[in-house]
Amino acid sequence: MITRSLPSPAQPLLPPSSKTLNPSRQNIIPSSDSRKNPNFEPLKNRLICQLDVGHLRHAISTLDLMTQQKAPPDLTTYSILLKSCIRFRNFQLGKLVHRKLIQSGLELDSVVLNTLISLYSKCGDTETARSIFEGMGSRRDLVSWSAMVSCYANNNMEWQAICAFLDMLELGFYPNEYCFTAMIRACSNAKYSWIGEIIYGSVLKTGYFEADICVGCELIDMFAKSSGDLGSAYKVFEKMPERNLVTWTLMITRFAQLGCARDAIDMFLDMELSGYAPDRFTYSSVLSACTELGLLALGKQLHSRVICFGLALDVCVGCSLVNMYAKCAADGLVDDSRKAFDRMPAHNVMSWTTIITAYVQSGECDKEAIELFCRMISGQIQPNQFSFSSVLKACGNLTDPCIGEQVYAYAVKLGLASVNCVGNSLISMYAKSGRMEDARKAFDILFEKNLVSYNAIFDGYAKNMKSEETFLLFNEIADTGIGINAFTFASLLSGAASIGAIGKGEQIHGRLLKEGFESNQCICNALISMYSRCGNIESAFQVFYQMEDRNVISWTSMITGFAKHGFAARALEMFRKMLETGTKPNEITFVAVLSACSHVGMISEGRKHFNSMYEVHGIVPRMEHYACMVDLLGRSGLLVESMEFINSMPVMADALVWRTLLGACRVHGNTELGKHAAEMILEQEPDDPAAYILLSNLHASAGQWRVVAKIRKSMKEQNLIKEAGYSWIEVENTVHRFHVGDTSHPQAWEIYRELDQLAAKIKEIGYIPDTDFVLHDVEEEQKEQFLFQHSEKIAVAYGIISTTPSKPIRIFKNLRVCGDCHTAMKYISMATGREIVVRDSNRFHHMKNGVCSCNDYW
Repeated sequence: MITRSLPSPAQPLLPPSSKTLNPSRQNIIPSSDSRKNPNFEPLKNRLICQLDVGHLRHAISTLDLMTQQKAPPDLTTYSILLKSCIRFRNFQLGKLVHRKLIQSGLELDSVVLNTLISLYSKCGDTETARSIFEGMGSRRDLVSWSAMVSCYANNNMEWQAICAFLDMLELGFYPNEYCFTAMIRACSNAKYSWIGEIIYGSVLKTGYFEADICVGCELIDMFAKSSGDLGSAYKVFEKMPERNLVTWTLMITRFAQLGCARDAIDMFLDMELSGYAPDRFTYSSVLSACTELGLLALGKQLHSRVICFGLALDVCVGCSLVNMYAKCAADGLVDDSRKAFDRMPAHNVMSWTTIITAYVQSGECDKEAIELFCRMISGQIQPNQFSFSSVLKACGNLTDPCIGEQVYAYAVKLGLASVNCVGNSLISMYAKSGRMEDARKAFDILFEKNLVSYNAIFDGYAKNMKSEETFLLFNEIADTGIGINAFTFASLLSGAASIGAIGKGEQIHGRLLKEGFESNQCICNALISMYSRCGNIESAFQVFYQMEDRNVISWTSMITGFAKHGFAARALEMFRKMLETGTKPNEITFVAVLSACSHVGMISEGRKHFNSMYEVHGIVPRMEHYACMVDLLGRSGLLVESMEFINSMPVMADALVWRTLLGACRVHGNTELGKHAAEMILEQEPDDPAAYILLSNLHASAGQWRVVAKIRKSMKEQNLIKEAGYSWIEVENTVHRFHVGDTSHPQAWEIYRELDQLAAKIKEIGYIPDTDFVLHDVEEEQKEQFLFQHSEKIAVAYGIISTTPSKPIRIFKNLRVCGDCHTAMKYISMATGREIVVRDSNRFHHMKNGVCSCNDYW
């Protein structure tokens, strides 16, 4: 507990006379030997002239020459040289001067000793600084104490700074503006901000607040950094009797950094009206504010001004311009960012990292980001932790862990591998590549895990369908003392959604309500997605309906949910309401709208929305939108029109578009066009097993078994493996997974007995097995047996014996549900009176009383 009170007279305090001696103002007399030597003054003057132009090494050579010519330097010479080393931040030369000073045998005074404290403080050697300070004994003065408080404050040793300040007060020294400034800096954190407020009161009483601008600047920083209290920071700013460019720029910067970009821009305008000319730091901060608000037009005006004032070539301003053009580009392109980068005459690690990050964040330029990283290191610029973090993200986006591991090895070599942001990016890279074991190892070896580390591994587990691990790890986070944020809950909800674990999703919903996140926009959007993907579209709509603040993601999530569940009319109505609210749709919104039209065969409606993308909303269609249109036409059986549409595309169709057409050919049995689509896929992606499987199934449906055998042999030779189909169901917060013919479940006997009973019941009411969906050349009776070993039928049987009749049975499958299973489950819903909800890789099917929500159009 700090009980010592600070001085509080009305005017700036002067120390008592016993401590007013300021050695820096005393005349330091050189030795008589030096004065007798006629070379002393000329050599000393030469040394001072060399220092004035920054030639430190020449000055040290002159220092050595003075010794050689029997005109040894005096303390004044050493003091000037030490201060020049500090001014030019050449600390190694400063240490060399210190060694020469010791060798000189001169008795050091407080001026030189104080300068040495500052030297070692600046280069982070607090132990040497403390040793010099303690060795001064009675020679310590106010400058010594201020230098030591500043040393601790500048080297993240806040408590030591506070203790030194209090010891100084006990010894009768009275702080000046420099000492107060250092002390306030030590209190610029959440832990000691309360002490900072006491200091604030003291500087007001002593008059130093009005006397020195630096004190006011440090107080602004203290309130902003310690608690993000921009209100108090701004009050300090308003109270300052005198302001300069630094003060204005500091306030603008803190507004921009702490989420008040609009206030930063307003303050920038006020500053100009007050007659202050912005410098490179001011422009850098206000450009960042424009980036935050997406104000590209204003940013371009500022760009013009920095060019006029000759500041565009500055690295700091250049980085802000690169970042602004990258984040504000409407089409996600980085051309303007690259131009801003290329026009910079010189680059440092900050500018390289900014452009690499811009390419990564654009979403489509990860290879270019890696190439830029290689250029940076070949140009002898050493990456920092942020450079490594960005390039590892690029490797993750490309699912190329091999390059990522090489990058990480370089980070290890430079000693940056243990930095959190590098380790977190490594976790994400492995997770995106599907290597969750490696991701977990990267997580486990992190020396200090933060919330981002946990969020990265949670997100990885969620996206790789390993939600059980997510929830186990979530239980551990409570013991670490790390707080949970909105992204944590969003990742957990995504994990629940990925496996359709609605029970776990509801538990997370309850937990986040207790934590006070119920009104968080990000969380609400994640809840909409979770309930929708778990098959409960009405609960998703309830969350959406109760939201006070909706953004484009909220609307798009709801439109996507209705589309996936086959409620096209509700999806399109939701889109209409979205436009009425003035919310601007994005590319993903139109994917949802076009999918809704595709799922119910609304061809003219789909064409209308596709055409409106660019004509009305200025959105250039991407490959996903072209694929949606091919799906819309192909699903309706208009395969020729689909082909004509592909041929009319302004860009070359990629594998996604041809894969969509191939799927339509499989449904409608068009072997020739399907073969052409498969060839186009394999031309672009020769290792894509899905193309071989779809083509094989197409020929199998036509009974062309020799062709099927040839395709399967080709796959085997190329070591291409078909993704195994499986289904799962959540019962009492436990996920049960089934494969074809699965007998590994503990209740396998009961499941198959139920299956036999269901088969008999549904056959009695009209079900006829469709053996065309058995794509093997076997007898009809065996084909029928194969049909009843499909994973989705096994999961339904388990759902019936394991859940109460009032609950819907929710089944999930990683691939498209087979046509026979779809028919069988409609009959099962009729025979048992149970509602069955099936989510496959494309959409939802709600089956009740023998009718499916898709109306058999899927």
